[in-house]
Amino acid sequence: MHFTSIIALIAAAPLALAVNFTVAVGGNQTLTFTPNTVTGAAVGDTIVFQFQSKNHSVTQSTFAAPCAQSGLTSGFQAVNSTTQFPEYSFTMNATDPLWFFCAQTAPVDHCQMGMVFAVNPTAAKNFTAFQATANGTSSSSSASPSGSGSPSGSGSGSAPSPSGSAASGALNTRASAAGVLAAVGIAAGLFL
Repeated sequence: MHFTSIIALIAAAPLALAVNFTVAVGGNQTLTFTPNTVTGAAVGDTIVFQFQSKNHSVTQSTFAAPCAQSGLTSGFQAVNSTTQFPEYSFTMNATDPLWFFCAQTAPVDHCQMGMVFAVNPTAAKNFTAFQATANGTSSSSSASPSGSGSPSGSGSGSAPSPSGSAASGALNTRASAAGVLAAVGIAAGLFL
């Protein structure tokens, strides 16, 4: 019986370690993702985009073509309030690098202005090079304001929800450390 309980606790541990990475989109009325990269995102982690101003999107692209849609998109998320922000998220099902941009082109092309984002960039394919390529493109091609789907993550949008505090632009992580400690405590109790 103790062995079965231990196996169940070990199996549940990765779920308790999943992390939510929160990214502000258009924070402080800027054409930015803050932070502009997330590193160390693992399978099971969730990337949450919180739209804080204007009318932006989160649209998947490739390293070679930063301003062309190649996967999931949040669609355009208009923000009409300073207290309720629309959110869009996806869960990582691989640790490969992922590349994103804002597909908005009015009044200026947001991608060409450097409004790009990366998950798990590498030394060979780094964020600085990705953003420089975006700045050198001539237009956002194939960008669509709606739809979803991705070989690397599963997307989900949600209705605007109240924000408890203004985003600071810092990378926010929420892991269930208490859940891990509880599991360790139960496992230790089983052996005592």
